Amino acid sequence: MRTRSIASTGLGFQLFRHAMLGLGAVLMLAPFVIMVSVSLKPSGEIFSPEFTLLPKQWHAWQNYSDAFTKQPLARYILNGFIVTGAIFLCQLLTALPCAYALAKLRWRGRETMFLLVLLGLLIPPQVTAIPLYILLWQVGLLDTYAAIILPSTISVFGIFLMRQFFLTVPDDLVNAARLDGLGEFAIVWRIMMPTAMPAVIAFGVLSLVWNWNEFFWPLIVVQSEHLATPPLGVVYFANAEAGTNYGPLMAAATAITAPLVIAFLAAQRWFIDGVTMTAVK
Repeated sequence: MRTRSIASTGLGFQLFRHAMLGLGAVLMLAPFVIMVSVSLKPSGEIFSPEFTLLPKQWHAWQNYSDAFTKQPLARYILNGFIVTGAIFLCQLLTALPCAYALAKLRWRGRETMFLLVLLGLLIPPQVTAIPLYILLWQVGLLDTYAAIILPSTISVFGIFLMRQFFLTVPDDLVNAARLDGLGEFAIVWRIMMPTAMPAVIAFGVLSLVWNWNEFFWPLIVVQSEHLATPPLGVVYFANAEAGTNYGPLMAAATAITAPLVIAFLAAQRWFIDGVTMTAVK
């Protein structure tokens, strides 16, 4: 009898948990579903008092063609790939050696340095915005790709994530590589990076989402429209359309969001593996 009661309680908890997860998923996905729905409708249906997910009259071609012709939306998306790709490459070049030094090398001050890395996670990027802006102005890099990319080239979160994964790698593997004559940098790139590929992919997805959606920093360092990142592009489109032509506006937002969705779906398995394996230690 007691076993049945425990089993019933466990089943009830699972049902409650799945119901809460389902409710959370609906709440988070609803704005995106509405965004896509509006991007397919003509203006008359958008402002209709009766809301329907699917349009009665499909207006997708007109909305999406206006989104790509009235503003250089393709250029904004290309800028997003250039900026996020360059940032992730620089972050990887700095995060892997730093994480290896914090996880596998023995040196005085290592724990103190790791505490400083954790402290860096607590500092909002807005705190350093004014000093960085002044520095970029003094060296003449404002209104360039470099102004967007350089402040994000070092990621303390990336160092932390890679360090946590490297802790799960056996020391015997590193020692065997040293016996084979590999130097520390060779171990990082030829042994540790392939081993940590799930964590690298997980960090790549997170870096892509963060930097693709970054609005604050590009807004203050970029004035030329041809350098605008995707979030700035949506703002320029809204300004050009006075913020009232919601069909093309939502089509532009959908086109800008699509690369993030595709990237996550493509790397979903490795993303989950990377996040779960970095939580082992």
